[in-house]
Amino acid sequence: MENLNLRHLYYFWTIAREGSIVRAAEHLDLTPQTLSGQLATFEASLGSALFRRANRALQLTDFGQMVLGYAEEMFQAAQALSDVLRQPPENRPLSLAVGISASIHKLIAYHLTKPALDLSREVRLNCRTGTTAELLKRLSQRELDVVLTDRQPDSAQAGDVRTYRVASSSMSLFATPALAEQLTDNFPASLDRQPFLASSLDAPYVTALMNWFSSKNIRVKVIAEVDDSALIKVFGREGLGYFAAPTAIRDEVCRQYQVAHIARIDEVRDNLYAVTRARGSHNAAVAELIRERPEFGNKLEKNEL
Repeated sequence: MENLNLRHLYYFWTIAREGSIVRAAEHLDLTPQTLSGQLATFEASLGSALFRRANRALQLTDFGQMVLGYAEEMFQAAQALSDVLRQPPENRPLSLAVGISASIHKLIAYHLTKPALDLSREVRLNCRTGTTAELLKRLSQRELDVVLTDRQPDSAQAGDVRTYRVASSSMSLFATPALAEQLTDNFPASLDRQPFLASSLDAPYVTALMNWFSSKNIRVKVIAEVDDSALIKVFGREGLGYFAAPTAIRDEVCRQYQVAHIARIDEVRDNLYAVTRARGSHNAAVAELIRERPEFGNKLEKNEL
């Protein structure tokens, strides 16, 4: 960047857009001679010609086409920034970069993120998925504003981040209507040796669910381990086995994947957290996202849905 003269780049970009030095000079309020000299200086600094003359018209060289592509991106972004800065501060869009742990159910992530999008101000959302460890690293590098996860950061990270519990839900079991009807009778003994679709992600609720199975003397027949919560539901919809999902999204799971609810397991809960950097202030979008929503997990617990 120290060798790139941005003013000369802007002059070049204007000439390319206007199609001639004369029209560009009028736009820039310069004389054609001055602008031509500035262009020559810029080409000399780059070591290659940007234009060639053809029948008294300017045509971009291959090198000029490449430089123009970068210039277009830069000055369009600058124009967009200028448009934003001209707005009153209270009207400027809020930026919200959210990291979502891969082990969180996608419908849950939507419910946790949506309130920030419902603010009266425009919010520009950028979502990234990955492991909690990867996302927390990106949070520390200021690539993310907040991380949604189903586990709390370890003690080594505790001083650098702030953790908020934002939701909690019991877990439920689901299957195709035909399989669910079989498994509902004599529950939970009916689950013994039945095909189960398991999450291969190291989610806390998975360990709690396996412990619950063991306490009920249920021999779990895992027929597939999947690291994508949406794909597990697709396999369940196709009748490959029963699967677990948070009770708070029961109706949506049943409707979207054409499955039936088998039973709710109150002893197994999915706790969800929002993690931010310990230092620094939050904009309104982040503040809305980290607010605890006890009603999220309570709706189905009270049979209100």
